[in-house]
Amino acid sequence: MAVAKTRISISLEQEQAERIRRHAERAGLDVSAYLVHAATRQMAETETIEAQFADVDALIAAAEVEAAGAPQDDTAVGALTEQERREVEAALDLVYGADRPGARSGKAA
Repeated sequence: MAVAKTRISISLEQEQAERIRRHAERAGLDVSAYLVHAATRQMAETETIEAQFADVDALIAAAEVEAAGAPQDDTAVGALTEQERREVEAALDLVYGADRPGARSGKAA
């Protein structure tokens, strides 16, 4: 039983098209099959990553909702203590690197 197929038109630069044709040929596939294989593989990878990080994404979404209700006036929260500032800087260093723009130099450990 033949499965109905749908045609999708894409636009690419000539150089990209030639590169895809060469790779498809090396893989022993026509361009259509090659692109379907590549897209299917990418979708499977994305779905796996999304599933692995679903719990983390849910925590982030909940934190964003909670933060939206937090006071926006910094004076209502109060200034950070020197220790809190160091902890924030250390966390930012872990995430973005100590050489990130705006990083404070000469931090005490």
